[in-house]
Amino acid sequence: MAHSYTVTDIQVLEGLDAVRKRPGMYIGSTGSRGLHQMLWEIVDNAIDEAANGYASRIDVCLYADGSISVEDNGRGIPVGIHPEMHISGVELVFSKLHAGGKFNNDNYAYSGGLHGVGASVVNALSEWLRVEVFRDGHVYEQEYHSFAEGGKMHAGVPKYPLREVGETAKHGTRVTYLADAQVFDDIQVQFDRVSRRLRELAFLVKGVTIRLRDEREAQPRELAFCYMGGIVDFLTDMNQDKTPLHPAPIHFSGERNGILAEVAMQYVDSDKEYLYSYVNNISTGEGGTHETGFKVALTKVMNEYMKTVSAAVKEKLTFEGEDYREGLSAILSVKMKEVQFEGQTKTRLGNPEARVAVEAIVSEGLSQFLQDLGNASVASRIAEKAITAAKSRIAAKKAKKIEREKSKADSAPLVGKLSSCTGKKPELNELFIVEGDSAGGNAKMGRDRRFQAILPLRGKPLNVEKKRIEQVLQNEEFRSIITALGAGFDKSFQIQNIKYHKVIILADADQDGAHIRAILLTFFFRYYRQLITDGHVYIAQPPLYSIKKGKTTLWAHTEKQLSEAKASLGRGAEVKRYKGLGEMSKEQLWETTLDPNGRVLMQVTVEDAAACDHIVSTLMGDAVEPRKQYISEYANFNKQDKFQGNLD
Repeated sequence: MAHSYTVTDIQVLEGLDAVRKRPGMYIGSTGSRGLHQMLWEIVDNAIDEAANGYASRIDVCLYADGSISVEDNGRGIPVGIHPEMHISGVELVFSKLHAGGKFNNDNYAYSGGLHGVGASVVNALSEWLRVEVFRDGHVYEQEYHSFAEGGKMHAGVPKYPLREVGETAKHGTRVTYLADAQVFDDIQVQFDRVSRRLRELAFLVKGVTIRLRDEREAQPRELAFCYMGGIVDFLTDMNQDKTPLHPAPIHFSGERNGILAEVAMQYVDSDKEYLYSYVNNISTGEGGTHETGFKVALTKVMNEYMKTVSAAVKEKLTFEGEDYREGLSAILSVKMKEVQFEGQTKTRLGNPEARVAVEAIVSEGLSQFLQDLGNASVASRIAEKAITAAKSRIAAKKAKKIEREKSKADSAPLVGKLSSCTGKKPELNELFIVEGDSAGGNAKMGRDRRFQAILPLRGKPLNVEKKRIEQVLQNEEFRSIITALGAGFDKSFQIQNIKYHKVIILADADQDGAHIRAILLTFFFRYYRQLITDGHVYIAQPPLYSIKKGKTTLWAHTEKQLSEAKASLGRGAEVKRYKGLGEMSKEQLWETTLDPNGRVLMQVTVEDAAACDHIVSTLMGDAVEPRKQYISEYANFNKQDKFQGNLD
């Protein structure tokens, strides 16, 4: 823990040139996701100090002007002059891309974020940034700003060299920045989104205290997170809206060849699998080699254990991996060096050595748990769960019921329902899932049939969170969607076979429409998650108002846009509130909602799979109390209509 961290530990790889021109390459987008990624990069630097044992507290503050500060009580960024670059360590970190103390493994055994890129990227995309370092009894400060001069944009330029401004007994770093409104669509981060991420990090870094303060409202809000139980507390929290089969989660950890793995697992009364993994505190929503190692080990260990279970032996049952994962809720946290992320969203671990290490750690930890006589009752319940799952799978296979239903759903004709498009290129085609026959009829007449297909829903589909897979497959509305997509279902889903690369939910802007959207998103999240993670699912945003005067018609999605439109057209403007899509003509539906050149779509993403699972289970599951508590805590019935989305 006492390893020295000096300016010579900072390595420089290249300059900062391209960030301002192509911000999406570094933070994903200039929309809400990219704006929040800026904050995550600074927070991750503080978390790395805590995760490596150098900090115990992190404070995040959101200010009224949109600026944000992040402070930790770690070692503080080195302030000395770099022997090769001849500038301070602080200036190196914030003004040079790929400069930081994370490129060797001496200062940070494990790190997240962009590994030295983060601080400089945040600086480059900020209107201004100030860093304060508390180190060796002194306070050091440096400010940076972005400005245009001579037709050229200068990003993240130091206003002055690092300077000493006082004395202190504190240690650590505070970074305060204001995201540049010329780069981002909106510079105000979302309190709930920030608090969820900070809470998750507090679970993943056991014992660190993370405080969040929001000063943007008249009455400031404050939250504090600290979990001494780490991922065990995390799993307990995740399962509060489920029915556990054993009271305490199974917990073990270990190390192999420099790779650390920690597991918390608990079986719940469900036929679904809930496995969430992290690498260096970064969510790996697309899984990867570490998850493969976990699943292989679980299957091997349980196969051996089931040889000692009389009920399984007596009935000569043969088990498969999915039998042991039915109803399994688990968190896998891995710490390792030289991480290689892959996949569409760079959230799948690719290191082959991780599979070997995790498999060994899980095999040893789970075997020891099952062999401990004190855990006999828990082991017995797990065995009973696996036996029930195996019997159900075998019975279904013998009857060929599920497979037959899947086949029917995937190939059955949709006479009178789906109005397909003529285009043969899936990457250009769009499927609109439309609420109601009236709106569906207008959409069919108003669409561009070359690339737009329309599937009207007749009635409200099932809430799949409360149903087994057989019931889902028997539902006519879901069978229609499965058939239209033409790429299989659940475990047989093959994303490369989808017929439409945009699947767009189009529902009324009322309570029924919101419920239908929630049901459809739950369906996609549970059975077509890759469709969401790869960015194929969207929610259409039809306008709520038309404002007409003479031959001019404006459209408004929000009360604010309505006020602006009325002011623009002046007195005498006629305002119409659309309660449902069926009130629009085919021409109006095309102009506002179907036309790619004028419509607004919200892309559905899964930034935090564990949080998303928790919300889906809470709002769509059987348990009533957690749902009431969530609504009581988060619902604001006095809010005006809010609109968030991305122009497509």
